[in-house]
Amino acid sequence: MFYAPQPCVVLYSLSMRILGIDPGLATVGLGLIEVDPAKHIKVVEWLTISTSAGRDLGERLKEIHDDLSTYLEEMSPDLACIEKLFFATNTKTAIDVAQARGCILQCTAAKGIAILEPTPLQLKICITGDGKASKEQMQQMIQRSLSLPSPPEPDDAADALGLALYGAWTAALHRSMTAAANH
Repeated sequence: MFYAPQPCVVLYSLSMRILGIDPGLATVGLGLIEVDPAKHIKVVEWLTISTSAGRDLGERLKEIHDDLSTYLEEMSPDLACIEKLFFATNTKTAIDVAQARGCILQCTAAKGIAILEPTPLQLKICITGDGKASKEQMQQMIQRSLSLPSPPEPDDAADALGLALYGAWTAALHRSMTAAANH
C-alpha cells in the first residue's frame, strides 16, 4: 500500500540545500534537492561517484574523498543525509562499504555540513509508509514526490534522492517541533 507522505507544515526561513548520499565503494549515489521558504522541493541533480574494482582500496577511498570534497565545495549543501549500513550476509562487502561510508562521513563533517543518518527502515517508512517497501515502490514514491517524469536512475542515485527527501521532511519536522517548543 502506498501513500504520499505530506511534508510537515512549516515555513523555511531560507532556502535549504539537502544532499542525500547512498554510500558504497564501487558507486556512491548523490542526490541534491533544494527546499524554498514556500516548502517547494526542487531537484537540483542526481549523479554517482564510481571507483574501479581493480584498484587498491586506499586509492578508491581517496577517489571518493577527493570527488566528494570537490562536489561539496561546488554545491554547498546545508545538510547531508547519509544512510546507515545494514548487511546481513556478506561481511567482506560490509567492511569495504563501511570504510567508504567512514570516508564520506569524515569528508562531509570536515566541511562543517550537518549530517542525518537514517537506517534503511527509517528511510522506507518516511518515503513510502512501509518499512518493507521494495526498491520499485521506493523509486515510484521518489518519482511521484519529486514530480519526475520517470524514476531516477541509476539505483544508487535514486536512493540518494530518497535520502535527500528524508532530510527535507525530517528537517521540516525538527523545525516545527522546535518552533512549537519555543512558544
